[in-house]
Amino acid sequence: MDNFLELLQHRRSIRKYTAQPVEEEKIECLTRAALMSPAGKRLNPWQFVVVTDHEKLSKMSQCRTYGSQMLNEAPLGIVVCADASLSDTWQFDCAITAENIMLAARDMGLGSCWVQVYGREHDDPEGRFNTAEQWVRHLLSIPDNITVVCVVSIGYPNEERKPYDFDKLPYDKIHRETW
Repeated sequence: MDNFLELLQHRRSIRKYTAQPVEEEKIECLTRAALMSPAGKRLNPWQFVVVTDHEKLSKMSQCRTYGSQMLNEAPLGIVVCADASLSDTWQFDCAITAENIMLAARDMGLGSCWVQVYGREHDDPEGRFNTAEQWVRHLLSIPDNITVVCVVSIGYPNEERKPYDFDKLPYDKIHRETW
């Protein structure tokens, strides 16, 4: 990308991926982008689980009734978690790091999409896992004291999304000096 604004303009949620695996060098770049994310008081409450195993990704795609199915096609998922006891800004810190991951993915020619886990229900016919967070925690052996915030699905895009049109942005949301 020539500049950051262009990167933002072209970063769109991609939900369809090719079967091409994400190269290890790119995974390393994505995790570095995550680790360089800002965090309140630099307490870094975030933790990450990198998942490339298709069976695990397929099971994670069932964490929600809607909005998580793209994980079944994704060759990579990065689970963003937090130790909420470390910081009162853990939710914001995790959102920022997920965005860093998605922007880095776009910059490397990859597509990505945020899958909300925290605070979402899971439809478990057996009734063992009532939340998406419990489901993902169980699948990946994440400790109980760690909160699962989201999963970022990542892969080579198998769909095209138009970039944002600057002329159609909701400029009425911008206020200057006062409301």
